Amino acid sequence: MAGKKRIAVLASGRGSNFQAVLDAMRDGRIPATCVGLYTDNPKAYAADRARAADIPVTTVDYSRFASREEYEKALLRELVSCNPDLLVLAGYMRIVGSEIVKEFTGRMINIHPALLPSFPGLHGQRQALEHGVKVAGCTVHFVDENLDGGPIIVQKCVPVLEGDDEEALAARILEQEHRCLPEAIRLFCEGRLSIVGRRVIIR
Repeated sequence: MAGKKRIAVLASGRGSNFQAVLDAMRDGRIPATCVGLYTDNPKAYAADRARAADIPVTTVDYSRFASREEYEKALLRELVSCNPDLLVLAGYMRIVGSEIVKEFTGRMINIHPALLPSFPGLHGQRQALEHGVKVAGCTVHFVDENLDGGPIIVQKCVPVLEGDDEEALAARILEQEHRCLPEAIRLFCEGRLSIVGRRVIIR
C-alpha cells in the first residue's frame, strides 16, 4: 500500500515487543510495513517470530567479529541496505555505536523498561525496586549518543505494589511496553512528531 513507512527492527531476545508491533501493523493501527528483523543473536526467538510473519531476518552475529567496531560497521551496512524510514530497537541488548546513531538520527527509537531519565541502562525494574519508588513504567525515546538519554516520545506508568519482586514488576511493565511502542511508532509514521531541543512535540 502506497504511503506506508518502512520499518526495520533490531532485537536480541524473545521479541515480545517486536510481536506487539507486528500485531499492530497487521491490525492497521500502524501505517507501516516491516522490511526486516536484525539481530546480533543467532538464537533470538524474535527471529522465529519474523519468519512466521514472512519478514526477512538478518543475523549479524556479534561473536563472529574481532571487535565491536567491525561488528558495528557490518550492522550499519545491513541496516542502510534495507533503507528504512524508522529503525526500532525492541529489546536490542547492545549500546548502539556512534556511526549508526549518526546515520539514523531522528529516525531511530528505543523502548526502555523505566521512566527515564530515572534508571537508565540494564535492569531498570530492579533499579526501581531498589530505589523504593512508588511508580515505575516504560519509555519510548529517540536514540542519541547518550545511554537511554534521547528525547522522550511516550511514557506509561505502573504502580509498584507491596510485595513486588523484579519479575512481577517487569511483567506489568511489559504489558505497557506492548502498548507504548506501537503508539510511538504510529505517531512517527503519521508524521506527528517533532524534536525541539530535548522535547518531542506531538501534533
